[in-house]
Amino acid sequence: MRKRIRAGNDLSALRTMAGTMIRETGETAGRVLVCNAVTGEMEEVERVVRSDEEWRRRLTPEEFSIARKAGTEPAFTGRYHDCKEDGLYVCVCCGNHLFSSKTKFESGTGWPSFTKPVSGRNIRTEPDTRFSMNRTEVLCRRCNAHLGHVFDDGPPPTHTRYCMNSASLRFVRQKDLPGRRE
Repeated sequence: MRKRIRAGNDLSALRTMAGTMIRETGETAGRVLVCNAVTGEMEEVERVVRSDEEWRRRLTPEEFSIARKAGTEPAFTGRYHDCKEDGLYVCVCCGNHLFSSKTKFESGTGWPSFTKPVSGRNIRTEPDTRFSMNRTEVLCRRCNAHLGHVFDDGPPPTHTRYCMNSASLRFVRQKDLPGRRE
């Protein structure tokens, strides 16, 4: 149900509503609050918004098709589906910290699978009904890149399976993480 705002109070009401939303989410139109997985601290960073042409110049054709146009790589073909190294998976588009290798598991699906993101603040989800399926799409909170989908058939204790596309991720080895704690 939509609430109507009187003409005389609309600007004041909108400012109040916007202030409440910013306090609740910690976000503004041009900035977003995310977790730095290396330091464990929350950071306010700029949202990354680019045109399709800019993304095409920065990404490979496969990365663009999957991360920017919600494509899917074929199972067992992605560079990280069988990766077992320690490190951090970040967004291929903007570098936002997404998943730790500590939460990666072998799901048998052919895509990198994780039990949880480094923080719920670093991703966002929305319903996906494409191809006559009811799924939950996972997107990067900082740049809206399509990452994959989340399902409720993962291992305990979370029972979630974040099924990601390798082409939407970039892996940073533990030893190469800037500012890492020993």
